[in-house]
Amino acid sequence: MHYVTGGSGPPVVLLHGWPQTWYGWWPVMPALAEHHTVYAVDLPGLGDSKGSPAGYDKATLARYVHSLIAGRLGRRDARVIGHDLGAAVAFQYAAQFPAETARLGYLDLPLPGPKIDAAAYRSLSWHIAFHSQRRVPEAVVGDDVREYLALFYPQVSFGGTAFGGTSERSPFTDAEIDEYARTYRRPEVLSGGFELYRSLDKDVRDTTAAARVRVPTLLMTAQGQLKPVQATASPRMANIVRAVDVPKAGHWLVEENPKFVTAELLRFLDG
Repeated sequence: MHYVTGGSGPPVVLLHGWPQTWYGWWPVMPALAEHHTVYAVDLPGLGDSKGSPAGYDKATLARYVHSLIAGRLGRRDARVIGHDLGAAVAFQYAAQFPAETARLGYLDLPLPGPKIDAAAYRSLSWHIAFHSQRRVPEAVVGDDVREYLALFYPQVSFGGTAFGGTSERSPFTDAEIDEYARTYRRPEVLSGGFELYRSLDKDVRDTTAAARVRVPTLLMTAQGQLKPVQATASPRMANIVRAVDVPKAGHWLVEENPKFVTAELLRFLDG
């Protein structure tokens, strides 16, 4: 597993979603590293991590992350922060290893589970249904990965079509898109990204069966999305100490309002 680390102090583990890598945390990492040891991890099978995990369900991925953080690195008091599907991995980390999770940051993802089953989840957006298909997204996207990513990012940005707008402005620079395309162009990584969606049925079962998370939890969402996300998360999270939506941000919270997100993370991590 590939990760980027810096700073010193209590450990903070940052987990990305799709279609990103550890690099999506770059805007907030320097500030966090002033008083924490930051580990920005490429999820198994994604980014510059090599090989394929036994499964892409979030409970399995959480066990891989735990083997890295607690087993290899010896950090057993992790503050685990996840965005998008990485938030579901972070939830599973806290659910399976509560004694080794000091805090949970859950950023902008309806939690697959008892409040929203897999069929309903796939109906939330065209891309979730599309990515859940076997072999089809690889065949469609495979030769045009960068173009696909460049078209996708604005859709779930603030003012994009997913939020009822018409904006086609991307919060990502060309250099950032190039970096993500660099890894997702690898066929095994492209497939691994889609497998994150194909595992939704198991994710729902695992979340439903998981112990309720009782570690202090921060919930952050896109502007206007706090109530629907909290409705799926709060039944499985018993100790949400702060819940806030990010002003003037769509799904890409870190890129669209890094100052606000950084301040909220520091406030949460420092208690």
